[in-house]
Amino acid sequence: MAKKLKALAGAVADNQFAATVKESAQQIWLAGLGAFAKAQEEGNKVFDALVKEGESIQAKTRKVADEKIAEVAGKAAGTWDRLETVFEDRVARALGSLGVPTKKDIDKLSKRVADLTAVVAHLTEGAPVAKEVPSATRAAAAKKAPVAKKAPVAKKPAAVKKAA
Repeated sequence: MAKKLKALAGAVADNQFAATVKESAQQIWLAGLGAFAKAQEEGNKVFDALVKEGESIQAKTRKVADEKIAEVAGKAAGTWDRLETVFEDRVARALGSLGVPTKKDIDKLSKRVADLTAVVAHLTEGAPVAKEVPSATRAAAAKKAPVAKKAPVAKKPAAVKKAA
């Protein structure tokens, strides 16, 4: 009988131990579920807070980047302007050394031709000299130099006429 009591006590102890383990496992499981729910709830809040902070940092970064881009673009534009000026100067020097007239030279010559045309018109037709003609040219025209007769045109020999 002692063996039976011992076995029964062992069985009761084993059942009690098993019940305690089962109850502890149940509590651990419930604690885990509670922790998961809490983490999920807090996780959404943390996630939302991180998104807001990320948006703020992105806005600040974009602003700084835009400022840097504007600064670099300004420097680049200044560099291009200087490069263009250097290029234009070198081209102008090269054209000058080749004897190509500048726009200023052509404008000056055009005005001189217009002045001379006015003087010639005055001398040949008696037309008044335009006011924009330089005073030295007007003075020469005022002297009313004799009008030169047109030189007779030489006639072409018959052989040249046929070839033409």
